[in-house]
Amino acid sequence: MTIRDHNLETIAPVLATFKIHQTGGVDDLKDADIGSPVALSGNSEIGPLGADEQLLGKLISLTLTDADDGERVATVQIGGVCRLAITTPAPSVGNRVVGGGSGAVKQAPTVAADPDGGNIARGTVLEINSGVDCLILLN
Repeated sequence: MTIRDHNLETIAPVLATFKIHQTGGVDDLKDADIGSPVALSGNSEIGPLGADEQLLGKLISLTLTDADDGERVATVQIGGVCRLAITTPAPSVGNRVVGGGSGAVKQAPTVAADPDGGNIARGTVLEINSGVDCLILLN
């Protein structure tokens, strides 16, 4: 008997709606960013996840169109299991991640002693797909 494949991405996603951060009156996120990791960038605002930034979640959808700067809102998966692109240094199963830049995540750096809570690593990597992406539990 073989083991059945199971789509973990369908288990208990937690979704939240955020405003989109703007630069020069233009939204920092567009339709092409759907599926990418995002970061908190202001008071209830999100933007693209930069290198070494703390992952908030995965951009699931945007309202309206790319032409509607300032009026759109974003739906973000902030909990559950999702798949995100990875870059080097690639995480291993069981590791946590931070922003890798260019719409990807990477292995979180090791933090020796952190009494101030400055460790920005997030999630638990459940699976690596040939150095392309990872399945991550947003915990």
